Amino acid sequence: MDIFALNSFVVEAKANTYVGGGSPAPACRTGSRDIGYQRGAWRYLDSYFGGADFAGQEVVWLESEPVWALNYFGRIIEHSLIDGERAGTVIKAALSKMYAEYRRFLGGMEFEHDFGFYADQSIGDCSHFSGREVIVVNERRAYELDYRGGLIHP
Repeated sequence: MDIFALNSFVVEAKANTYVGGGSPAPACRTGSRDIGYQRGAWRYLDSYFGGADFAGQEVVWLESEPVWALNYFGRIIEHSLIDGERAGTVIKAALSKMYAEYRRFLGGMEFEHDFGFYADQSIGDCSHFSGREVIVVNERRAYELDYRGGLIHP
């Protein structure tokens, strides 16, 4: 597996789906919200449940074989400080910058926005990783998301 090619495709796919306002795909599971992307032999699907509190999974296939996955759970902690719409605005702005400027999808990112301060910290690389993103408002953690994932081996 070419990790550089995989990482590049994941960044491209993420930039063209949730963050980029991509078109929803048909639900692959009852009640899920799905959004996908494909380029050549590569295919990506982000499938999640919920809204302000949500859980999901991203999967990448190469030549119809699943090769990589990321699982996540996010939630609003302080509803008096931020709602799902504002949290989404902050996340999309921060991740757009990370994908476009840094060409990566894993942590080491801090971003100041009118609706809150975004930070993403992770350990590992595209092959195996875990991390957390948070939004802080008025010096209080208002939102958090935990994620982990990596290569899938048969």
